[in-house]
Amino acid sequence: MVKVSFRQQVLKAREEAIVSAVNRLLADKGFDAMTVDEVAAEVGIAKASLYKHFTSKEELAAAAMVAMLERALAQLDALQTNAEAPAIQQLQAVARWTMQVQLAGDMPSLPAQNSALRTALMGHKVYLDRLMELSERLGLWITAAQKAGDLNPDLPPELVLYTLYARACDPVLGLLKAGGQYSNERIIEMLLLTCFRGLASR
Repeated sequence: MVKVSFRQQVLKAREEAIVSAVNRLLADKGFDAMTVDEVAAEVGIAKASLYKHFTSKEELAAAAMVAMLERALAQLDALQTNAEAPAIQQLQAVARWTMQVQLAGDMPSLPAQNSALRTALMGHKVYLDRLMELSERLGLWITAAQKAGDLNPDLPPELVLYTLYARACDPVLGLLKAGGQYSNERIIEMLLLTCFRGLASR
């Protein structure tokens, strides 16, 4: 076992604190409104110290997204302990978890259109590896649910995948929460219903 020096432990703890602060700020303000100065202030370090860990705002966002993808993969690991559960139930559980994370204010919010950020993410190997792993694992459940007749087999699996990803950043969650009429659990139940069964009358 490799022994980690005290200095390395301190640097790792500081990096984790930075990523945690970035995640909170991205969830609260979004990428465009977040500044590097705010991240440094949130962690309680000098901006110059922050730049020793991350060289740009885009790199900060990528680190937060990697951390979120790792949380999602850990959630899939936990769900797979119940191997007997149908694939559709596993997918619903994933969607439920992403919405819980968003309602708790822990889901980083990134703009759909930002060339610098997109370039940084597409060049970030760890981010791409985690995203690919998550997509492949969800894809297995999607195709299994289609074969079982629980999801429309005529829909391309990637469309179902993107629909699930969209739940993680669905603005409807925040709008319903702000309205104050429904509990978080009721909001999640309603969105799960529309996501998996649509808007048609049954």
